[in-house]
Amino acid sequence: MGMGTDEGRERRLRLGTRGSRLALTQSGQVADALRQAAAAGARAPGCDNLELDLVTVRTDGDGDRTPLRQLGGVGVFAARLRHALLDGEVDLVVHSFKDLPTQPVEGLEVICVPPREDPHDALCARDGLTLATLPDGARVGTGSPRRAA
Repeated sequence: MGMGTDEGRERRLRLGTRGSRLALTQSGQVADALRQAAAAGARAPGCDNLELDLVTVRTDGDGDRTPLRQLGGVGVFAARLRHALLDGEVDLVVHSFKDLPTQPVEGLEVICVPPREDPHDALCARDGLTLATLPDGARVGTGSPRRAA
């Protein structure tokens, strides 16, 4: 046994995520990528035998149908995940980048931004309308305070 090595040691991490289908899918993809990276080369010390547990963290915005702006607007979904991370309930979190605070949070660091499948938002309109053909004064609905601006 070499001095200072973690060889053969199991490492278990708790990955915090919201419970929505989208969040669970994205978190599962990140967990799979981390497992693959660990298996591909236990070249990095401490990365062999990596186990990841998804931990569902309920946020203030989950299950509440109150408009987001009344719940506090930006950050409603990410705040509880940040607290879970800072309080040691989880070891890392996966969250939608658009919902993160624009300023760094002391004690936390964004360590990875996975490639995006499709970076575009979508407009779903009736009568075959496009963004260019929407009439003046058309109302467009969104659940996102940032998009509402």
